[in-house]
Amino acid sequence: MAEERRAEGENSGKTDIKSLTLQELKDEMAARGEKAFRAVQMYEWMHRKLARNFDGMSNLSKGFREECKNRYLYTALQTVRVQESELDGTRKFLFALSDGNVVESVWMKYKHGNSVCISSQVGCRMGCRFCASTLDGLERNLTPSEMLDQVYAITLLTGERVSNVVVMGTGEPLDNYDNLLVFLKMLTDENGLHISQRNVTVSTCGLVPEMRRLAEEKLQITLALSLHAVTDEKRRRIMPIANRYGIRELMDACEYYFGQTGRRITFEYSLAAGVNDSEEDAMGLVRLAWPLRCHINLIPVNPVKECGFSRTQLSQIKAFQNILEKNEINGTIRREMGRDIDGACGQLRRRHMSVLRDIGGNEAC
Repeated sequence: MAEERRAEGENSGKTDIKSLTLQELKDEMAARGEKAFRAVQMYEWMHRKLARNFDGMSNLSKGFREECKNRYLYTALQTVRVQESELDGTRKFLFALSDGNVVESVWMKYKHGNSVCISSQVGCRMGCRFCASTLDGLERNLTPSEMLDQVYAITLLTGERVSNVVVMGTGEPLDNYDNLLVFLKMLTDENGLHISQRNVTVSTCGLVPEMRRLAEEKLQITLALSLHAVTDEKRRRIMPIANRYGIRELMDACEYYFGQTGRRITFEYSLAAGVNDSEEDAMGLVRLAWPLRCHINLIPVNPVKECGFSRTQLSQIKAFQNILEKNEINGTIRREMGRDIDGACGQLRRRHMSVLRDIGGNEAC
């Protein structure tokens, strides 16, 4: 497993040290003839003190730090752009990766603490019709260190502790399963930020085999299923993954996850006018959610011009919610955050890439 993660850093010919667990780092240091405490020192600098480079590790000798620079890739995302909402203070960050790709993350301030929504891939290949993240396809997976450093960079930039992490930005997390699992374990590790597993949410469009694999890890995270339709026919029209896994198969996977972990599933349901917001749709959602006592997040769809969907009126969303609650299903209308700053997943990255393409085209002329 560690070898696979080392291969991820070979674009620079170096080992991706920030993606190694503490035990793997101990093994790495032992192979170099170093004592175990050296690994503990380095791990603390990277994952608790959030050092941005080897030079920041002041209790390590200069010679050792120079050796590390030559041997290891040290992930530290560079801030390209920050947008702050005038409506609610939400901040959206665009970060540059070492290979020139960019990813976006969102910081949201709530009364109960600060939440960060991170990306798990550069782009996405799932093809959901209402999502800006997937319009340009998948570029590559993010490494554990690239996922972690979105949280670390935002912690440093805001000067505030992150208490909740949501893996619901650009990409399908379970399509990057192995790296995601390492990220989750390192994020919640007592030797790092030690964020409670119960304060971590992972979203999926419904990769059934990976949902079952994740269930068997028996983590205490929240799994959120992007459902968005209650029949196979309708779901196939808006989510290509539904051609592989039908709703019955999905519900069986949800039941398995609940049985293995004891953690209640959340259904994410984006409401688009005239598409999935009828009374019949609401009753279908009740039937699916009832056996698992799922919580439902009702999401007014974010308008993305290339997708052609318009949002359901608030009055109709409330009527939809009322049907759920009359049938004893807990449905929450998600508070819209950062709507004035490219709020939908993938919008800021896509706008940035579009500008770069325009510049390149002008230069070519």
